[in-house]
Amino acid sequence: MQRRQLLHTLAAPLVLAALPAAVRAQSNWPKGKVISYLVPFATGGTTDTLGRLIAQQLGPVLGTTVVVENKAGAGGSLGSEVAARAQPDGYTILGGTISSHAINVSLYPKLGYDPIKSFTPITLIGTNPLVLVVAANSPYKSLKDVLEASKKKQGGLSSASAGTGTSQHLALEMLAWKSGVKFTHVPYKGSGPAIQDVMGGQVDMMFDTTVVAAPHIQSGKLRALAVTSRQRLDALKDVPTVGESGINGLGDFEVTSWQAIFAPTGTPDAIVQRLHQEIARIIATPDMQARLKSMGMDASTMSTAQVADFQKAEVAKWAAVIKEANVKVDG
Repeated sequence: MQRRQLLHTLAAPLVLAALPAAVRAQSNWPKGKVISYLVPFATGGTTDTLGRLIAQQLGPVLGTTVVVENKAGAGGSLGSEVAARAQPDGYTILGGTISSHAINVSLYPKLGYDPIKSFTPITLIGTNPLVLVVAANSPYKSLKDVLEASKKKQGGLSSASAGTGTSQHLALEMLAWKSGVKFTHVPYKGSGPAIQDVMGGQVDMMFDTTVVAAPHIQSGKLRALAVTSRQRLDALKDVPTVGESGINGLGDFEVTSWQAIFAPTGTPDAIVQRLHQEIARIIATPDMQARLKSMGMDASTMSTAQVADFQKAEVAKWAAVIKEANVKVDG
């Protein structure tokens, strides 16, 4: 009997050692170790804003610290590549977007990751349209004014974006394609610096998410000309849709951006589901719901499987748009 107990005692560490590293890590996760929340854009943009709101609340419920790290560049591709190569142990998550995880794969010929195969969806935070904005002292008071002015200017009016391949960039390309009017695209490494230059008058205009633009519109620093949704937004009731402009070819214009959170492929499912549950609880709180609504964002309640299906459909949709509009980038 004593010999049997001794054998069991000796065997226990051997059995534990034989378990896959992911399983051993999962049993102790997160054990107080810092979780890195990678944001593939500069500070001040939509992904950064939402990431910080969620990280502040996620850390305490997990009994650890969640640190937001900004790794900007190439429309979210650089930071996404870093996340794709991270250990799938639950200590790296990524703020993924319509650009990094749906659009860029059809734009960049040498993308360093696969938006579907390299990641496991944790949650879809929500969706939101874009809003076309100009500086408060801009001479342009409507979308029609912008189109008329751009026709007369060599190269067209300048329009900022959070980077090549972002929803802001694709909204501009769609406007140019459907209206037949040329613009000059000015890409930045995130919405934060881009919208600052629009407010300062260095760039003529910008499509940006309502999350970033709404506070500046409400403070009077920006003038909103049109939203890219089919219906007007409760948060910006006086701003017409692009479709309401009455301009030929723009009646069905619609661009909806989205924000999600991903983990590197191979992250244990139990960890993914725990993260999904905790983040879903955070998003469902009255305070977060009010914040998202004030930003013009519709919160999501999709499961991880539903997010995966949604993302695949988005990849296919934007591949078709990019091909039809003949959008091309270098790189």
